[in-house]
Amino acid sequence: MNLRFRLTILSFFQYFIWGSWLITIGAYWFQNKHWGGADFGAIFSTMGVAAIFMPTVMGIIADRWINAERLLGICHIVGAIILFFIPGVDNPVSFYWVLLLYMLFYMPTISLVNTVSYSALVQGGKNIVKDFPPIRVWGTVGFIAAMWTVSLLHIETSASQFYVAASASLFLGLYAFTLPKCLPQGKRLQGQSWIDTFGLRAFTLFKNSKMALFFIFAMLLGAALQLTNAYGDTFLHDFAKIDLYKDTLAVKYPAIIMSISQISETLFILAIPFFLKRFGIKQVMLISMIAWVLRFGLFAYGNPGPGLWMIILSCIVYGMAFDFFNISGSLFVDTQVQPDIRARAQGIFMMMTNGIGAWLGSKISGLAIAAYFTDDSNELRWHSIWVAFAVYSLIVAVLFAVLFRHKHNPAEVSSVQR
Repeated sequence: MNLRFRLTILSFFQYFIWGSWLITIGAYWFQNKHWGGADFGAIFSTMGVAAIFMPTVMGIIADRWINAERLLGICHIVGAIILFFIPGVDNPVSFYWVLLLYMLFYMPTISLVNTVSYSALVQGGKNIVKDFPPIRVWGTVGFIAAMWTVSLLHIETSASQFYVAASASLFLGLYAFTLPKCLPQGKRLQGQSWIDTFGLRAFTLFKNSKMALFFIFAMLLGAALQLTNAYGDTFLHDFAKIDLYKDTLAVKYPAIIMSISQISETLFILAIPFFLKRFGIKQVMLISMIAWVLRFGLFAYGNPGPGLWMIILSCIVYGMAFDFFNISGSLFVDTQVQPDIRARAQGIFMMMTNGIGAWLGSKISGLAIAAYFTDDSNELRWHSIWVAFAVYSLIVAVLFAVLFRHKHNPAEVSSVQR
């Protein structure tokens, strides 16, 4: 079977699993279970807690002891078992711990999929900057397909969304064992330091001021990504309380409207090689940050009626905001490290974005919304929420433009084949 096709299947189902529930879990939480908003912030932080250390731990294991594709398969099979149990959870505290357990196995798979894909492409003599984005775009297609499946089956508020995710996870777990071997590259050597013994050498990347600063801004942007995942679908569902909007398309099928964000991703992913070669990582990341400002600002002034165009435009802008940060950042990290710490470096990038950044984004936004953006009737003041998020993104963009130093070398991007 063609290598690119095999990796395409991998990418498609990796994000189909996530898309089955990530955007709609808020609707399930509030409209099916009728649990509290403060607890929801904690629930969404589970992926951040898991990503703080598990991608790095799994990266160490994949670099030193177990083939990355096998480790990927094990994680997805265990994850499938946990997902099948989630619908039976009947209180928010238990839900938190079960979902956290699942995220401990899912979050590492994001960086493991990158590691397996990069390794297979290199073995096949491919250029990862050129050849990976057209493969990764099918992950976005998978995310869209999952959202449409859940929405068209009218299970956005149902526990059935977790069964859809579990089935896909079981399939991918088994499929992973058929992928090209991604052997551990960091072999144990006589007389090596304890840092090498425990696979911690990737953390020495923080000694490089440029990489340390890059990871810090990756963390800050990870917080922004978590905000839009946690509240976007719930924002549209809330318009159902307003007679003027309750019968509009955006309120009836919010997941489909939100999927425009992922449709936009498919276009911007394919544009990444051009933008990275032409402008370099700093300009591409800065474009991403400005896109986040627009993403939140358009939400602040949009609505499902006359303002629907702003919501749709916000979803289109999201593709640039996400891809130019998440995928370009992953590729940049891979160009800056040696092959023997590739999996660990990707794990650190995941830790900073979907780990510490996501956790901080969930916790701080949850506390801020409860304290400053909730009225006396317990309704959320969405306009103020989105404006606050937009201001945050603008501050991050300005700081990045001033502080991050990186000299762009087009030849380095063009010749990436490690």
